Amino acid sequence: MALQATPYKVELSLTDMDRNVYDSLRFSMARHPSETAERLLARLLARAVWHAEHIEFGRGLSNVDEPAVWEKSLDGRILHWIEVGQPTAERMTWCSRRGERLSVLAYGSLRTWISKELGAVRSLKNLHVLAISQASLNHLAEDLPRTINWSVMISDGDVFITDERGQHSIELEWLQGERGAVGV
Repeated sequence: MALQATPYKVELSLTDMDRNVYDSLRFSMARHPSETAERLLARLLARAVWHAEHIEFGRGLSNVDEPAVWEKSLDGRILHWIEVGQPTAERMTWCSRRGERLSVLAYGSLRTWISKELGAVRSLKNLHVLAISQASLNHLAEDLPRTINWSVMISDGDVFITDERGQHSIELEWLQGERGAVGV
């Protein structure tokens, strides 16, 4: 018998002062059996950072032809393809051809990935890469409840998350492109 995905209920209060976005969202997201809590939270954070009206989770791990998160137009065009983790240069090139914009929220030990994989695709014009510190992600993933209630505030590129454990300052760094360059 195959393992089932674990459902999480999310309540997200988003205040993005950089883009004048104020939204309260309620949705469910599924954690694939092979997915870590850190990757699940990276997908959630990517959805918050690049929030748009028609943004949604892709099937990612269970379907390689879909991203972790994406924004599609009403006619089905992919406006924004968002990957999380450390995709290969080949994967980033493939993804960049499928959407108008490609963003990556990278995490983990990034030094080798930056020089090898990211270095090979620096010429992609629609690629924007944001790195989250592994320590921030690990801290958020500790004792992760099945109901995630986050208040996310983004101001001057800084991200603050408030949950039942308090306020967390999330360390983000632009590795390629910049927030304004992707229309957010």
